[in-house]
Amino acid sequence: MQFTVHNMVITVEFSNRLDLDLIASKLEGAEYAPDQFPGLVYRIKKPKASFLIFSSGKMNCAGVTSIKDAKNAIAQMLKKLKRMGFKIFEPKIEIQNVVASTELKKRVELERVLELEGTEYEPEQFPGLVYRTKKGVAFLIFSGGKIVCVGARSIKQAKESLDNLLRKLRSIKALKD
Repeated sequence: MQFTVHNMVITVEFSNRLDLDLIASKLEGAEYAPDQFPGLVYRIKKPKASFLIFSSGKMNCAGVTSIKDAKNAIAQMLKKLKRMGFKIFEPKIEIQNVVASTELKKRVELERVLELEGTEYEPEQFPGLVYRTKKGVAFLIFSGGKIVCVGARSIKQAKESLDNLLRKLRSIKALKD
């Protein structure tokens, strides 16, 4: 099954303490308003990524669509912080969420999908059916065949979860041409 990764959220532990005021003063384009939010926001263009940096020495990286881009973006950010004189240790990198989607090119009978445990469908409020797996991955399933997968902790888990969902949809005969 073909699918597209749209976003990844990654946590990175890399230091003990950071002076966010200092970083904000030296990093052009940084946004830091501690009275509104305790983290510093910084964006890079290549690869496209956004960072939330915290004084604890942890940060979140979001907006990347591959592991390669994530590693590249994180390395760039850590290099900038190191140049400012911060002590940086070997980063602990952990994927928290992968958002991916696929287009089945078939219609999905959402009423049949309701047979699966862990489904919610309120068509008056939202046109998609929500299906949550026991492994923490959730899907938005639309009658036109589009499926959005959220909550996977790796690209591999997203693919396996989408493949499993497709098998289930076939087994309950929810797919129509």
